Amino acid sequence: MEKPKKLMFNKAVTASPFVKWVGGKRQLLDDLIHRLPKTFTNYFEPFIGGGALFWHLHDAEVAKIHRPCIGDFNEELINAYRVIKEEPLALIACLGQFVNTKEFYYEVRAWDRCASYMQRPAVQRAARFIYLNKTGFNGLYRVNKNNQHNVPFGRYKNPKILDQENILACSAILQYTDIYQGDFESILSRVARGDFVYLDPPYIPLNATSNFTNYTSGGFDMGMQQRLKEFCDTLTERGVKFMLSNSSAPLVYELYSNYHIDKVFAGRTINANATGRGKVVELIVRNYTSA
Repeated sequence: MEKPKKLMFNKAVTASPFVKWVGGKRQLLDDLIHRLPKTFTNYFEPFIGGGALFWHLHDAEVAKIHRPCIGDFNEELINAYRVIKEEPLALIACLGQFVNTKEFYYEVRAWDRCASYMQRPAVQRAARFIYLNKTGFNGLYRVNKNNQHNVPFGRYKNPKILDQENILACSAILQYTDIYQGDFESILSRVARGDFVYLDPPYIPLNATSNFTNYTSGGFDMGMQQRLKEFCDTLTERGVKFMLSNSSAPLVYELYSNYHIDKVFAGRTINANATGRGKVVELIVRNYTSA
């Protein structure tokens, strides 16, 4: 594969999420920024997803983040972050070869049906991940019980498969960011008093039809939600500040009854049913009283 000519990072371009993500926080940025702690030492985000708050913190200089740490359990997502950090030009060249046709979409989607998929170069896997996100139905990332991507073709007329400037802007920020793949509890060996953790887990469903937690083959069940609450208790005991987003399901109120809970309204656009899109109530939970 021919490598592109050297590209210079455009400082005028602000970094933004390079993928669409179910429950992404662009709509809630003002609410989240308003509730950030005034000061903190290190920043952690173990459910990074699209990273809307993470990118905004850097570009708006809302907080001074020395060496942020981001992670997620989704291996394909974290591979994309690492490739953008380490091989942005190779990723740009690879994405430039992807086309928005139904036939090509299903050909690329089928890559993970082969046992040799994980032996593909990291750059190819990252390009596939971004491509399927940009061209698949509603930008969903969903896998079946065999951990195979199963979102149908989106039929978009002109999706922006390759956003070269944003990839470079993201790469510049990620040079100073630690990235890990794994469980949210992995950060417990690193967090200390004075640090801040933002948690944006898969939401507790409001009803049986709103469960979009299968972005990994294992899902994120109620047992995981309980473990997450215990994790928040541990952070509090250590003097670590946390802010958590979740749905307005009664269980959230029950789990976090000993913390500060605020209602906010978020616009949601990733929904298979158009009637399910629009403003919905979400909750922001904190273990501190004021920003």
